[in-house]
Amino acid sequence: MSTQLSLRRRMKERGLDGVTLLVIPGVLFVLALFIYPFLYGLFLSFRPKQGGALANYVTFFSQPFLYDTIWTTLAIAIPATILNVVLSIPVALRVRLMKHQRLLTTILVIPITLGTVLVAEGLLTYLGPRGWFNRTLLEFGLTDGPVRLIHNYWGVMLSLVISGFPFTFLLTLSYVTGIDPSLEQAGAMLGARARERFNRILLPLLVPGLTITLALAFVQAFSVFPSAILLGEPSGSTRVISIAAYTAAFEQFDYPLASAIAMIMAGVQVLIVVALLGVRGLFFRGPASTGKG
Repeated sequence: MSTQLSLRRRMKERGLDGVTLLVIPGVLFVLALFIYPFLYGLFLSFRPKQGGALANYVTFFSQPFLYDTIWTTLAIAIPATILNVVLSIPVALRVRLMKHQRLLTTILVIPITLGTVLVAEGLLTYLGPRGWFNRTLLEFGLTDGPVRLIHNYWGVMLSLVISGFPFTFLLTLSYVTGIDPSLEQAGAMLGARARERFNRILLPLLVPGLTITLALAFVQAFSVFPSAILLGEPSGSTRVISIAAYTAAFEQFDYPLASAIAMIMAGVQVLIVVALLGVRGLFFRGPASTGKG
């Protein structure tokens, strides 16, 4: 009995109490489903079917059809991310003052539960040449022919906004409700108008949180795949980098090249996230919340 007590005491002194040991299953889960696949993919990317260790990366950056997918993906992901974050700010500021906040929040996050494929199918029905949107425009004489909003850039963009907005809204709402209301009240007592209070009080305090929201929303948008195929032009204007990786793996059966493309995709995401976190450090002014959010 004394041996068990001494063992527990030594483990506790080293920070290995019972609560800490509960983290072990989570660590094993991350190792099995994230770390190992990533390391295996990285290893596989340096074992091309032909050529030296860097042959897959040379192939990717020597073919415009492949490396242009980076700019295509950025051209879709960055505007969608910025638009979602910008739209989420006024909505979150308004929702935090409402009595039925939970009901409205539930309605706004419904697109998350639907999934990207179901959202894409809905947009195909609604925005198609014979969909409700075009039929309404034609009925009121607002256009001479159907407006093409699917199977192009705009179809993918709309899908990313619809499916990505609830995610950015929830994060922004948590930051907005976490700011101490007395700060804004003090500004009002000093004569600051609503716009001045937002620009000088709320926005500087929101910037660090919005930077994290931008980073997470960008990672989500940059990995777009179903929308780019169902609503876009996968062999043309919306041939994103994930489609290039899929083609290499399941059409060309070149898994090392697909792994290299996946590593490049991860590298671009890391660079953008690191840049955003660097910007966040310039604006961080310390906590200004009541512990909420």
